[in-house]
Order: sequence, then C-alpha cells, then structure tokens
Amino acid sequence: MEQACSFFDEMMGDGDAPREPYRDYQDWVGAEDPARLRKKTVEAEVFFRRAGITFNVYGREEAAERLIPFDIVPRIISAREWARLSRGIEQRVRAINAFLHDIYHRQEILRAGRVPIELIAENEAFLPQMIGVSPPGNIYTHIVGVDIVRTGEHQFMALEDNARTPSGVSYMLENRETMLQMFPELFTRIRVQPVSDYPKSLRRSLGACGPEVCDGRPVVAVLTPGIHNSAYFEHSFLADQMGAELVEGHDLRIVDGRVAMRTTRGFTPIDVLYRRVDDDFLDPLNFRPDSLLGVPGVMDVYRSGGVTIANAPGTGIADDKAIYSYMPEIVEFYTGEKAILENVPTWRCSEPDALHFVLEHLAELVVKEVHGSGGYGMLVGPAASKKEIAAFRAKLKARPANYIAQPTLSLSTVPVLTKAGLAPRHVDLRPFVLVAPDRIDITPGGLTRVALKKGSLVVNSSQGGGTKDTWVLEE
Repeated sequence: MEQACSFFDEMMGDGDAPREPYRDYQDWVGAEDPARLRKKTVEAEVFFRRAGITFNVYGREEAAERLIPFDIVPRIISAREWARLSRGIEQRVRAINAFLHDIYHRQEILRAGRVPIELIAENEAFLPQMIGVSPPGNIYTHIVGVDIVRTGEHQFMALEDNARTPSGVSYMLENRETMLQMFPELFTRIRVQPVSDYPKSLRRSLGACGPEVCDGRPVVAVLTPGIHNSAYFEHSFLADQMGAELVEGHDLRIVDGRVAMRTTRGFTPIDVLYRRVDDDFLDPLNFRPDSLLGVPGVMDVYRSGGVTIANAPGTGIADDKAIYSYMPEIVEFYTGEKAILENVPTWRCSEPDALHFVLEHLAELVVKEVHGSGGYGMLVGPAASKKEIAAFRAKLKARPANYIAQPTLSLSTVPVLTKAGLAPRHVDLRPFVLVAPDRIDITPGGLTRVALKKGSLVVNSSQGGGTKDTWVLEE
C-alpha cells in the first residue's frame, strides 16, 4: 500500500502490520483478486445510479446532478473506540440542546459571561421569534450531525456541529446496503453493528416529540424544498423509509389552528413536521415574504403548540462557527463536566489580536465563514495560490467577524481502492444523533467522507469528495 507521511493511518497505524480493528479485513482483502475488487467498484456505481442516489451541485451553468463517488474499502472503528466517541457525542448534544433552551429563555450563560452577549444579539441565526418558546419535550435538536476528525490513535476532535438540517444519513444507509449486497461473505466473517434501523428510530424519536394536541399515533411529514434541492433524494428516501408523507409548502395550509396536508380525503392535520427547509424560507409571514417554500402562519401554529417542527427554528445558532469556539465552555456550563470531545483550536477573527495572527499566517491556516457549509466560502491556506490568498485577505479585512480560522489538521487516512491498489486518503466522520425526551440514540458509525484526491483535506461531496461505509465492530 502507498504510504502516507506524517498522518495517522487507521488501517496500518505506524507499522507494517494492520491495526487490530482491520486485521480480519486485511486478511480478506489480501487474498482477493484486485481485478474483482475493481469490478465491484463499477457495480457499486451502477447500483447507486439505478437507485437514483444523486446530489445537485449549485453554481453550475449546466444541470449538475451527480453521483457521490463511493469507495468500497470500509472505514473500521473498534467497539472500544466507538464507546468513548459516543460518550463525547452524547455529552455535546445534551449541552447544545441546553444551550438553545437557555438562550431563548433565561440566557444564564450570557449573564455569567461565559459567552459574549454580542455573539448572540448580533447573530443572524438567532431568531427573536423563538424567545420564550418551549418545544414539546424541550427538544430543539431532534436530529444532529457532529463532524468528527481523527488526528491520532486516541485523538478524536469535534470539527463542526450540524444542528439545523444535517444531511447525509441516506448515503450512510445506502453505503451499507451496497456493501451487504456486494460482499455478503465479509459480514459473515466480521461482526459489524447494524445501521439499518435508523429510519425506524427516526420515526420513533420524532413521534415521541409530538405536541400535546396529538391524538393517537403522531402524523409525521417531511417538508422538502422540492426536486431541485441538493438533498432531495435524501428527503424522499427518509419519508419512504419512515412511512411518512413527503410534502412541499404548497401541499400544506393552516386549518383550525393546525398545520394540515392535502390528501385525497381533504386536509389531514400533521403533528410533526420534519423540515428540510431553512429558517428564512419556513414562513413568509414571519421571515422572508418572498418565500414559496414554506407555509404561511406555520410559526404561529408552532408557538401555540399546534405542531412540532424538527429541528426547531433558531437552532442554526448552534451551527455558528464562532459559537463552536465556545463549545468547551458551553459543555462545562450545562453538564458540569469537562468536554470529552476536544475542539479544534480556533481563532475568532472578530478579535483584533486573533485577526492579526490569522492575516500573518493565512498560508498555513484553514479559514471558514461562520455560517458557511458544504466546503464553500473557505480558504485552505496550504493548498491556495498567492492570488487566492490575496483575495481572501481582502475579504477577511472587510468582514473579520464573518470568519474563524483553524490550523491545518493532520487528518487521519483510510485506504481507498485505486487503479494501482490501496492508497491512503484523508477522512472525516459524521455520526447521526436522534434526540427524544426520554433517550438519545447514536447510530453506530455514521457517514465517512473521504477526500479522493491525493493529499487533499477537503472531503465535501460538492468539492470532489466521496463516501465510505463505516463499520463499528461488535464486542
């Protein structure tokens, strides 16, 4: 296998022998015909295309519907590693939910000076319409995706929190289904924890958060912006898997103080609306008046307790990368414990000393927009040209509060299958968390995203990255 330099390789570690979680897999792959494996890669692409597993790329002149490249070499995590990761993820998600309840009610963390008040008051993701609103079960973040990076044998760090509308779970499920179909003998040989019950768990978790007006089994619907949205496949996939209705804004109206969907038998009330529409477009009466994606008056019904919206409006402030830099303080404030999952060191460019340092070291750092996502609006200093750095320097000086900066991490590598054999590529991990009043479920594994270009640290599918099946081993 082609060797990586100065990066922790999750399969081989620092030696010539595979690490313990990969030993059975290494025995298997070492005995396989490389031509058969390459053929299986082609089969996987055909499977994904037939299933319609695509995403749309914005900002292109041509219709840019694409397959996300899938690599057939799994990423393998031991049961012990996953147990520690799960504890850190659960602690973090509990703290995020407590933080959201606090900032929309008593704001004790601001009074205590642990988070600057201006970071909330001047934040476009903070919704005044949510002040004093308590969602059913006090759950704000029903579905959370925490992006995790690994930098060493025992070093896992939280890179980002996705508390609004985290995407990618359909790829996690389809990746596993594809592997099961192509390599059933592997799953007989290696005991891997299942992920297939996620849709069932999602349906149960959302149902547990139904409003008080709910009578009987909660009616759940998935609100999508429509077929042109980059994650539309996932919206329709999850609705189908849950046995829920897939609706658009024009399918809904307010009837007798409830949100109701059009059916062949008239309008039926909805109890839980799993929305995949951003806050700004959710309700033209309360937010953007030009929105055609949302439902006029849905926020009024929500505030009166007539419907549950998952995730709650206003959760986007927990996605803010400036807020992220305070997560160790947030975790300790609400749990009374030190954060199990470390943060990546972060410079807040709104602070003069930090801005000065970042401007002096742009070529060495990764700079991100505080509200950015999908790999857009960021600078990866070591991979940028002098012209790109100069242009970003001007943007940074013009709007410093819009950016944070982080060191270029030594992300771990996992092998991918290339024409020349196995070769290391950088990865991250997005575990998916379901939050209900009585429980938190973390699907064992999550979505591994992989930078398919040699040396690249950018794993986002919109920037050329691919995905892998993530295996968490049984004990």
